[in-house]
Amino acid sequence: MSGQDYQQRQTGRHAPDRSGAIVPGIDRTERDFVALGIILAAIILFVGTGSSVLTRLVRHYLFGENSVDALLANALLLNIALIIFGWRRYVDLTREVAARREAEQAALRLADTDPLTGLLNRRSFDAVLNAMAAATAGKGGSLALLLIDLDRFKLANDAHGHHVGDAVLVEAARRTRAMLPTDAALARLGGDEFAALVPFRSGVDSADLTGRLGAGIGDAIALPIHCDGHTVVVSASIGMACADIGPNQPIADTAALLMHQADVAMYQAKKGGRSQQCWFSPDIEHTMLARSRLEQAIRVGLQNGEFRPFYEKQVDLASGAITGLEMLARWHSPENGIVGPDVFVPVAEDMGVMPDLSEALIRQALADAREWAPHLTLAINISPVQLRDPWFAQRLLKLLVEARVPPHRLDIEITEDCLADNLPMVRSLVTSLRNQGVRISLDDFGHCASSLAHLRTLPFDRIKIDRNFIAGLGHSRDSSAVVEAISSLGQGMDLPITAEGIENEAILAELRRLGPFLGQGYIYGRPLSAEDLRSELAGQGLLAENTTDIFRDKDARSA
Repeated sequence: MSGQDYQQRQTGRHAPDRSGAIVPGIDRTERDFVALGIILAAIILFVGTGSSVLTRLVRHYLFGENSVDALLANALLLNIALIIFGWRRYVDLTREVAARREAEQAALRLADTDPLTGLLNRRSFDAVLNAMAAATAGKGGSLALLLIDLDRFKLANDAHGHHVGDAVLVEAARRTRAMLPTDAALARLGGDEFAALVPFRSGVDSADLTGRLGAGIGDAIALPIHCDGHTVVVSASIGMACADIGPNQPIADTAALLMHQADVAMYQAKKGGRSQQCWFSPDIEHTMLARSRLEQAIRVGLQNGEFRPFYEKQVDLASGAITGLEMLARWHSPENGIVGPDVFVPVAEDMGVMPDLSEALIRQALADAREWAPHLTLAINISPVQLRDPWFAQRLLKLLVEARVPPHRLDIEITEDCLADNLPMVRSLVTSLRNQGVRISLDDFGHCASSLAHLRTLPFDRIKIDRNFIAGLGHSRDSSAVVEAISSLGQGMDLPITAEGIENEAILAELRRLGPFLGQGYIYGRPLSAEDLRSELAGQGLLAENTTDIFRDKDARSA
């Protein structure tokens, strides 16, 4: 059964029952047989007695003959009243039944079609999917399912208003319907998501035809849409799946599997850059399952405190003395051991748990820094998600007060990529933190073309050179020239410079030649856990056991 057949049955002589199955409706006109019986009896009585009584009445009034029996005259009048009132009842009830039937049909249409586009809705599409799967299994063949999601629709809807958004949906539905064969079913599943179901007979290259169909739908939707003087351009991400349906396959399971596979493919199309068509493959599904397991493990790990700070030493290249530590996030996973941030940070940001994760790490790092010598600083990288939070500066200062660490010991590192997202917000955050004594460093300097502009725009306290330039030292004249230029720039602007990624003696010697730097990298050791770092600092006399800071002085005075 095609989608058009289904819609005709829904709006015509058939309707779905509560379970979603298609059952025959009533195809005859309903009659009020009680009223008809009363009218028929009254007419028979009128024919049987009316002629005699009426004749006597006429002769009495015209010729003065004997009067008619009053009982018969009253019976005649009552007989006429029964005919009139019976007919009136029949007409009124017939109209009421017709209006009720029309209202029921309208309710059925609303229940099984999308009121905006007139397409099938999710409920009726599920019924069509099962029905078409059963029909295909009976005669052999395959079914192709295309899930279509409009890209950038929300932007157009918010920018131009809901009436323009509705017009875009209607036009996208019209263009998609025009690309489909007549026996295909098209539904709007909700929002800006559509589903197209196309049956193919046995022996047809359904994969090739479906691929062409998906490309044609994508091209059609991508054409400009004009509405109320606005020109809106949207695209479509399309997930495609196809299944050969045999006579012995469970219909419900096959339909559900086809929908799942198309949904997985559409997710991959959105993830791959949008405006794409993507086929389902088991590899994509395995990747999604792995991602789902990773997200669940991150949530559990966050609850169980499995994310902990590690620390990389920052060293004065001239003296070799440790000046500070940079916090690096690590995940102590029960299944995978120690996991680096490149694995879990992007996923945590997509999940929306990065602020909580980062705050927990910062709180622990500040507690660790409390035990270090007062001159050692703590450097912390800030993610773009945190920079978009207008209350981040206040929360960070609150953590400093709770840990009782002086603000000047904290060094916030902001990458240049973060500055492009929301420069006014970053400027406000930087100003607020610097006013409280927190230091601000520009990380990965030289990575973006606007590096110099950022130095002029924001009041940074330090520059960190992008590690790609440092890696080229010792064998690349260009890298040496860039690092030397940055060194001269830092001296001219009175900005200290940190070089990260120092891996060997050749790089270290070249940096010492080019200027005064702080450095960090594997040449000074791998990042250490809080326990290992504390042992190393204790061996060098760099713990705070015999030192005081402003908070301890304050406690002593208050005591």
